[in-house]
Amino acid sequence: MLRTALLAPTGDDVLSEDPTVLALEAYAASLFDKPSALFVPTGTMGNLCAILSHCHYNKSSEMIVGKHSHINLYEGGGYANLAGVSAKSVEEDEDGKMNLGDLRDAFRRDDDDHYAKTVLVALENTHNMLGGIAVEKEYVDGIGRLAKEEWGGEVKVHVDGARIFNAAVSLGLGVGELCQGADSVTFCLSKGLGAPMGAVLVGDREFIRLARRARKRLGGGMRQAGVMAAMGMYALENHVGRLAEDHERAKRLAAGLRDGGFWLPRGGKVDTNVVFFGLPEGSRIKKEDLPPLLFEKCGVKIAGGYSSGGKLFRLVTHMDVDDEGVEKAIEGIVSLCL
Repeated sequence: MLRTALLAPTGDDVLSEDPTVLALEAYAASLFDKPSALFVPTGTMGNLCAILSHCHYNKSSEMIVGKHSHINLYEGGGYANLAGVSAKSVEEDEDGKMNLGDLRDAFRRDDDDHYAKTVLVALENTHNMLGGIAVEKEYVDGIGRLAKEEWGGEVKVHVDGARIFNAAVSLGLGVGELCQGADSVTFCLSKGLGAPMGAVLVGDREFIRLARRARKRLGGGMRQAGVMAAMGMYALENHVGRLAEDHERAKRLAAGLRDGGFWLPRGGKVDTNVVFFGLPEGSRIKKEDLPPLLFEKCGVKIAGGYSSGGKLFRLVTHMDVDDEGVEKAIEGIVSLCL
């Protein structure tokens, strides 16, 4: 990966003249069966560029978003304070889906002075906060049909697909097929794919034209960005197939913790590379003590303080976690708590 960065031909991406960035964008667009793509520094910026693009011509826009989604919880409220878009959050079920009836209730046309106009529905796949759930193609297609057929194409569908390749591998589908019902998708080149930075936003040509303008306003215009794009291309070409290994390791983590009496959402079912768990009754340590003790004694990093009153911890497998690391994590957590 580093070698490809060192050898990458570069140009000025702000002027759309970097050949490596252009190659990455074309390849990403082809993977998703979309006409165009845009390289951005981060997934959060990709999502915000998507919101700004979809809502470009509507000055009183509102989007519908999942209550537990990353856009709603962990992106600094950028849709409001930077894009000027209001949001209506809808509760997801334990499988990461918003109910179609709830979406219909949340929808507003531009025919009542009291309401902002619904312009966008944002989905998340995999759904991070609900346990790395791989959301099925049928759900994405159903939201797309709702937007096009019932709402007359007035509403667009965006997928925050930071880990969309994890979802596709889990479901045995290509990302283009999985996201066919969506108008736009953001995906990260980092995380499971292993590049050090970067994300790509895909959609139609006019959408990407407006997203590029949004990227510039957000400070995301990069010059010789081919150095980063080359590593992203390497990740796409070499690291997608191996995501299944991360999924298997995550399932082993979940099984080991479940067998030790720890609580896991969805009865311990794991779709991809994210595992949430809670301490068992009678744990020898408090929840706030587990992350520092686990790192100090075992060299294992976990994140805590998630939902259910801050009782949940998150484990994520990736290309730097091997089988030995999985066993080390299970043994360390169990030995500290039981």
